[in-house]
Amino acid sequence: MAGRIASLGRNVAVVLLGAGTVSAADTPPAKCPGQDYPTSARVEYVQECMQQSGADIGNLYKCSCAIDWIAKQVTYDDFVEWATYAHNASMAGERGGVFRDTDQARDDAKHYRDLEKEAYGACGLKPPK
Repeated sequence: MAGRIASLGRNVAVVLLGAGTVSAADTPPAKCPGQDYPTSARVEYVQECMQQSGADIGNLYKCSCAIDWIAKQVTYDDFVEWATYAHNASMAGERGGVFRDTDQARDDAKHYRDLEKEAYGACGLKPPK
């Protein structure tokens, strides 16, 4: 009987520990710089970086380093805005004008290109084209 009670006690302890782990996993982390970037945005950035830099395992780590470095420098909202202007500045015609013809568009695209160049340098990647 005593062995059965001890076994039951261990099972309860395991369940309680597991419940503590689940509740800790459900708790959002403290607000840290760079933690507001969604995982999907980070994955997309790494995939684009690897497409430019080469699809080998070394570049996987370097491209991951680059997005982590960027996330520590600017908010996600600024990153999205700047990247939008930089990526669409070469769009032809009137539709592309909003991405290249205003001072804000030029400034934001330049901020993005400078930021990315610094991130690539910090992480051992060749500067982006």
